[in-house]
Amino acid sequence: MKTCAAPFEKYLNLADARLGSRVIEVSDDWFAAADRMLQPGEPVWKEGVFDDNGKWMDGWESRRKRFEGYDHAVIRLGVPGVLKGVDIDTRHFTGNYPPSASLEACFVAAGDPDQETQWTEVLPAVELCGDSHHYHALDCAQPFTHLRFNIYPDGGVARLRVHGIPYRDWSAQGGEEAIDLAAALNGGRALACSDEHFGRMGNLLNPGRGVNMGDGWETARRRTPGNDWVIVALGHPGEIERIVVDTLHFKGNYPDSCSIQGAFVKGGTDAQIETQSLFWRELLPSQKLSMHQEHEFAEQIAALGPITHVRLNIFPDGGVSRLRLFGKVAK
Repeated sequence: MKTCAAPFEKYLNLADARLGSRVIEVSDDWFAAADRMLQPGEPVWKEGVFDDNGKWMDGWESRRKRFEGYDHAVIRLGVPGVLKGVDIDTRHFTGNYPPSASLEACFVAAGDPDQETQWTEVLPAVELCGDSHHYHALDCAQPFTHLRFNIYPDGGVARLRVHGIPYRDWSAQGGEEAIDLAAALNGGRALACSDEHFGRMGNLLNPGRGVNMGDGWETARRRTPGNDWVIVALGHPGEIERIVVDTLHFKGNYPDSCSIQGAFVKGGTDAQIETQSLFWRELLPSQKLSMHQEHEFAEQIAALGPITHVRLNIFPDGGVSRLRLFGKVAK
C-alpha cells in the first residue's frame, strides 16, 4: 500500500462523521453504504464476510456500471470550512476501485443544494490506484458547506477525508461570551509535538469527551531526560479565563503534571513555531494531574492578555484526552 503523509493533515477533517458530516444523496451504494467512507477509524478488512449484496467492504462501493455516466455522493459537512487538502483512500479495494475521481463544493447558507445550486470544482479528475492513499492539496479561499464526490465510472472508496479550517463569523461573536478558542470546530489546530506514538495530537481538540485512549494524544514512554509537549494555534486571538485538561481513559499512563505557556505570535510559519515557543510566557504554572478525570483551572491562570498560541507541557510523558481553553475573543 502506498502511504505518504501530507502537510494539510494537520487541519481538521471536515468530512468526519463525528462532526455531523453525512451523505445526503448518492447515485448508488449497492455493495457498501456511502456514509461508511466518512467514519473516523481506519478502514478494516473482514476476510470471508458477505451480506445479501456481496462482499462486505468498509467504505462506499457502487455496482458495476452497465450504462454511460458515473457515480457520485453529495456530502453535507458538519461544519462549514475552507478546504486545504483531500485524501481519497482506496485501502482494501483492489479489483474494484474507481480509475479516477473529482471533487466539487458549494456554499448553501440554509438547507441543502438544489438544481439551481452553483458547484465549484475544487479537485479536477485525478487518477486513482487500488489499496492506496491519494493526497491532493486544495487551494480554496472561500468556505463551503457541501461536497459532491464523483467517481468515474464506479467502484469503491474506503475513506474520504477533506481537511480544512472550520469557518466561523467571528464578527458576530459577543465580546463577553467565553468560548473554547482551542476547539477544532472553532478553528483550533495542533501544529507540532514532541511525540505522538500512540495517539495523534489533533485529537486533543476534538468535540466531546474522548471515546477511548485512542481518541486522545499519547506519547511513548520517555527513556531520556526532558518532557513531552504539544503546540496549539487558537482559532482566534483571545484572553484565556478557564482551562480544562482531561485525562479521561488514561489511568496507568497519565502525565504526572502539566504546565502551559502562551504567546501572541506575529509572523513566522507553522514550521518555525517550535523554535518560537522556547521563550513563551507561563500561562498556567505546573499542576498535578490525576488519572481518568477532568482538571479545571481558573485562578491559577496568569493574565497574559490576548494570545494566539499555547504550548501544553506534560511531565514526563503520557496521555491527555482533551485540552479546552475558554476565553473571550480579542477584538
